[in-house]
Amino acid sequence: MTEEKIIKLDMGALRGEDNDECPILCLGIESSCDETSAAIVDSNRNILSHIIYSQIPEHQKYGGVVPELAARAHILAIDTVVRQTLDAAGKKIEDIDVIAATAGPGLIGGVLIGWMAATGIAQSTSKPLVAVNHLEGHALVPRLHASAADGSDIKCGVEFPYLLMLASGGHCQILLVRGVGAYEQIGQTLDDSAGEAFDKVAKMLGLGYPGGPAVDARAAKGNPKRFKFPRPLCDKPGCDFSFSGIKTAARVMLDKATAPYDDEFINDFCASFQAAVVDCIVNRLGHALADSRVRDAAPRTLVVAGGVAKNSAIRAAMERLAASHDMTFAAPPMGLCTDNGAMIAWAGIENYRVGRVVKEPVAPRPRWPLTEL
Repeated sequence: MTEEKIIKLDMGALRGEDNDECPILCLGIESSCDETSAAIVDSNRNILSHIIYSQIPEHQKYGGVVPELAARAHILAIDTVVRQTLDAAGKKIEDIDVIAATAGPGLIGGVLIGWMAATGIAQSTSKPLVAVNHLEGHALVPRLHASAADGSDIKCGVEFPYLLMLASGGHCQILLVRGVGAYEQIGQTLDDSAGEAFDKVAKMLGLGYPGGPAVDARAAKGNPKRFKFPRPLCDKPGCDFSFSGIKTAARVMLDKATAPYDDEFINDFCASFQAAVVDCIVNRLGHALADSRVRDAAPRTLVVAGGVAKNSAIRAAMERLAASHDMTFAAPPMGLCTDNGAMIAWAGIENYRVGRVVKEPVAPRPRWPLTEL
């Protein structure tokens, strides 16, 4: 592991407004996929330190995450990441009140490494331990820190209840977030996630890994009407997604085209593909807002979280949708959209406050739906 692969996120501007005189300090560890991350967060919504070890260089040549390589990289990085996180915050392990770590879902090799590290720290220091669902980390991070459509901070985070679009490389679902541990699934993908579709189309075009940011950048310079992509399920009732048809359509179109593709072709292709994904998301969210469960809960905020939340077109479309329903739009800052230790530390604090701590051995899980919390 080389020093340049360690990313020290500057979270000095992310300061909360709660005023606990003796705030809870939580060390959070995240290792569910291809990033080893740790952070120290306090109950006043301050991120004291945040370290991410990125594995992207190891996986780029394969066009995606190789689970075995990811697990080995976690083993090599975990001790250094935790030590640097403590040093960056100017804290010793004795200063920490709660230990939290991802216990699933995710690539089980990585999850096991992070969970074992957290368990060892907690047992050796007699500190409470919280088993965090990775998806709950994404779901709750807007309560740590979120920005409105204009980029301004939402003070004290997003309040319950809120309607959440959780989209990443492995997950895509619409959730009614009622409270900590209280998540009602309104819709989900029936096949591929939105993030997977972005990455696969990027790979088809030779744009590299990770593909989502590359497609977003190219789409900004393209014509979204040049290519005719399908909008699966948009003519159907309900709130579920399907992205496999869009991905298949991309493959068919590219097989009929002549490679190598010039810049104009790639830009227009990305813009057309992205427009189809955005239309599907807006359509399904529109149905969700009309769902009786959502209407009865009356959420005032529409939130996007997860890695796909970094996509500029999706954020803009959801902002417009929220405004049309007299709702506030919110999203985590870019540094908290992808997998990170800060979201796990904050979820640890939220769960610790309501007494959800480990009281008996926990078996990490590769699959762990939020609805089972």
